[in-house]
Amino acid sequence: MTLTDASTPAIAGAAKLRHSWRGAKPWVPWVFLAIPLLFALVFKFIPLIEGIRMSFSKVQPLLGDQFTGFDNFARVLTDSRFHEAFLHTVILAVCQTITAVALGLILALLFEGASRKLQIARTVIFLPVVTAIAVIGEVWRLILQPTDSGLLNTILHWVGISTQQMLSDENSALFWVGLVGVWAAAPYNMLILLAGLVGIDRTLYEAAAVDGAGRWRRLYYIALPGLRASLSVILTLAAIRSLRVFAEVFILTGGGPAGSTEVWMTRIYSIGFDANDLGLASAAALLLLLATMILTVLARWLTNRKGAQL
Repeated sequence: MTLTDASTPAIAGAAKLRHSWRGAKPWVPWVFLAIPLLFALVFKFIPLIEGIRMSFSKVQPLLGDQFTGFDNFARVLTDSRFHEAFLHTVILAVCQTITAVALGLILALLFEGASRKLQIARTVIFLPVVTAIAVIGEVWRLILQPTDSGLLNTILHWVGISTQQMLSDENSALFWVGLVGVWAAAPYNMLILLAGLVGIDRTLYEAAAVDGAGRWRRLYYIALPGLRASLSVILTLAAIRSLRVFAEVFILTGGGPAGSTEVWMTRIYSIGFDANDLGLASAAALLLLLATMILTVLARWLTNRKGAQL
């Protein structure tokens, strides 16, 4: 039997299957989408609509909700604790994004290649991305314990440095929280940038080297323009993720000490579940959603504009 004879039944079967799908009823795809759409409706869209309704109300579970208009939004915008939380959120967002992108680019350039050693190194570096953020936060909380027995303090003692308070110090706690965020985000940025580097034509580097371009010129005029799409993705995701930072802050410090690491999401949590003011928390969450959407659009616009100039 020839190869053509052997493959004829398979080809005929594939053609028959394709024909059957083309002749399927229009409602057939919706049958397969029904369960995912139901989950999205129950766990995303209905809570979103309910949150919007609650943001315009004084929520009283036993007495009935009372419509208050924009009072909850006014309270959020005039609350000094929310002002401080927003400032901390912006500081973390800017510092983590810039540092994580720069570190991710350095790692991508260092570990680009197809050798087995580089593959193993990339796998080890990428481990924080596939680790639950709750686990990461708990491990780093143990590392940064402000006691003599803490892991980092123990290492510092070896080089003659006294015990550091770290997460218990109002002046340095936000820095350590940001450091953990960078440690978790940089490997993810590295992976996206590695994909971008693979897509750059290698002959461009060779031609530039022949023309006398040094390493830094090749990086600026070839690598960075070639990474424009990857950088756009990273900055867009960072814009979405930065304003919604919660888990690492909640696990590491809970917003303390004395509110020095409180961010917008931890403030929403404390208002909604500790103070039981669900209307105010819903208004703050809706403002966060609007700010995230605006920041996402702005990040894409700035990235595309910068890329057009390169």
